[in-house]
Amino acid sequence: MDPIAHTFAGMALAAAGLRRATPLATSALLIGANAPDVDVFSGAFGSYSPIAFRRGWTHGLLAVAVWPFLLAGALLVYDRYVRRRRDPAAPPPRAGPLLAVTALGVATHPALDWLNNYGLRWLMPFDGRWFYGDAVFIIDPWLWLLLGGAALLTYSHSRLAHVRWTAFFALASVLIFVCTALGLVPATSALAWIVGVAAVVAARWWLRAAPPATLERAAQVGVALASVYVVTLAGASAAARDEVRATVAARGIEAEDVSLAPQPADPLRGEVVIMTRDDYYTGSFDWLVTPHLALDAGRVARPRGPLFEAASQARDARLYLTWTRFPAIEIEQSASGGTLVRFFDMRYRSMDRIVGPTVQLDASGALRGD
Repeated sequence: MDPIAHTFAGMALAAAGLRRATPLATSALLIGANAPDVDVFSGAFGSYSPIAFRRGWTHGLLAVAVWPFLLAGALLVYDRYVRRRRDPAAPPPRAGPLLAVTALGVATHPALDWLNNYGLRWLMPFDGRWFYGDAVFIIDPWLWLLLGGAALLTYSHSRLAHVRWTAFFALASVLIFVCTALGLVPATSALAWIVGVAAVVAARWWLRAAPPATLERAAQVGVALASVYVVTLAGASAAARDEVRATVAARGIEAEDVSLAPQPADPLRGEVVIMTRDDYYTGSFDWLVTPHLALDAGRVARPRGPLFEAASQARDARLYLTWTRFPAIEIEQSASGGTLVRFFDMRYRSMDRIVGPTVQLDASGALRGD
């Protein structure tokens, strides 16, 4: 998920009462909720290094077990040598509760990342397999609304906080309206967003003089609704993929894997990729129409052959294939008499023809440099 969703997850948990577990609990939740994304710095090692390294070493179960100790330890050092030197009267954090809330914050990160169809390598560094939730779009405004709304109830008392929250929801609204105008988001979702933002603002006004315990209970409701939302979408995605398998099997298509890519701000629709032994089929799934599955005309062959094998040895291609779920290629002759092999992933077929690597082979089909 995007950094906003991760940050709001930590803030919402703090607002729901965990901030009282120990001094520095809020910091632990916020830092823990974002820590695994330190792997973004792998971008310094090449254009395709990030997608080959991302959501692996720093997101796997081993990292989830190690991060809390590193972060809680760093916070304890900060408390001893910085925080309490500035304010000797400040109460020190308790190591046990601090470790516990840090662990919870860290755990929210891979849990949210797994939900989308980008993938996550839970078993790294022992196993590089990718796992996919196929349930939530990578940028989900409904999580912003539920988790951000829960956080807003507690962290919006100062004038500066009012400005920040107003700016956030205003910019988020502009983004949704622009996407609606471009046809990326349905108008019904934009309307639901307006109603949702109005409900959050109304709740904040209604609870403006509420005691902290009441605000905590309201934040807990927001966290609970967000949890129900993601669990429901995960279940619906699993049911949709089962239905896709059954539908294409009735047509004589034996699916080896099925992907359902959630659509922006529209959890009821998804783009489908079906992988068989030889081909990929694409289509769309919509819970609101019957039949739910609509297959596109034609199919795309899975990449095989000497040109694919040769091009796959290029460094960028190797990195890219580390990440791809449904690799595909386009081949064309180059002006120099060789061959150009363009890689893309069927999950993102509308854009990967641009961002996937293009490998040059010479006239004999051999790799032309790496």
